[in-house]
Amino acid sequence: MSLLSVEQLRVAIRGDDGVQRELVSAISFAIASGQTMGLVGESGCGKSLTAMAILDLLPKPQALRSGGKILFKGDDLAQLSPKALRQIRGHKIAVIFQDPMSALNPVQQIGRQIIEVLKLHFPQQSRAVQRARALELLTEVGIPAPAERLNAYPHQLSGGMRQRVMIAMALACEPELLIADEPTTALDVTIQAQIVRLLKKLQEKNGMAMLFITHDLALVSQLSDHIAVMYAGKIVEYGPAATLFSTPRHPYTQSLLAALPGAGHPPKSPLLSLEGQVPSIENMPAGCRFANRCRFAENICKRSDPVAEVSDDQLESSEQASVACHLWRSISS
Repeated sequence: MSLLSVEQLRVAIRGDDGVQRELVSAISFAIASGQTMGLVGESGCGKSLTAMAILDLLPKPQALRSGGKILFKGDDLAQLSPKALRQIRGHKIAVIFQDPMSALNPVQQIGRQIIEVLKLHFPQQSRAVQRARALELLTEVGIPAPAERLNAYPHQLSGGMRQRVMIAMALACEPELLIADEPTTALDVTIQAQIVRLLKKLQEKNGMAMLFITHDLALVSQLSDHIAVMYAGKIVEYGPAATLFSTPRHPYTQSLLAALPGAGHPPKSPLLSLEGQVPSIENMPAGCRFANRCRFAENICKRSDPVAEVSDDQLESSEQASVACHLWRSISS
């Protein structure tokens, strides 16, 4: 059984005009214990909304889960009481947010913020035990001079160190699932690599599952067992990471991979760009949402929204892959 199973999740937002519009449309995926699933796509496609919907952290009252199930170890999180969900949030399922400067409290010391997590979930522990655990966590995530950093404020730390503090807070209760929402945003390449190595090391040590959200395909390829590609609120392709990179089936996935610079790319030559714009929420087409940017699009693509088809005919293992495209068989053959 999967540790986390998202089934036909829908997220809607209520605009200033009072009309409720769907931002995330019937997406499904599963994550097994100890594995990592990468969720990739352009900015604004619904990745972070999906993550926030899992733990009911959507900005209310504007946004809400409008359908679907979110099963964690067989229990539907959407049906839990607020109190029961608080016992899971931060304890069994933890989140690393994409902007540590805004996620951390600027007027509280780092140590106090980590201890606050421990106080919430382990109120029986003494202050001394909690402080020792906070020091242990800072050491574990590679913070230099951790005893001094316990008394530091967020503005006194670099971006990479603040992100390490966020990781320490997320791992304080040894969660079974970690949701990492663009954890390397605004960090330079060297620090990105350090954070990725740290997450992989901690995952192997703790045996936790991870949902890794990013728009960086090169980055997600280093971490993920499976990848889901999202476009305009829908998952258009899903499969094992190695297969998705070697045999992309959806035109959007093909375009994303073609835009990546490679070792054989001539110096100073322009990279492939994807023309057109993502359709706005007010003007979602009746057919495929990618049709207006797809070089393969035919009339059926503009008339009918494709349903994700499950297929394992091109995979070397028994793991399944899915693609939501009317023409995927002809364009990937």
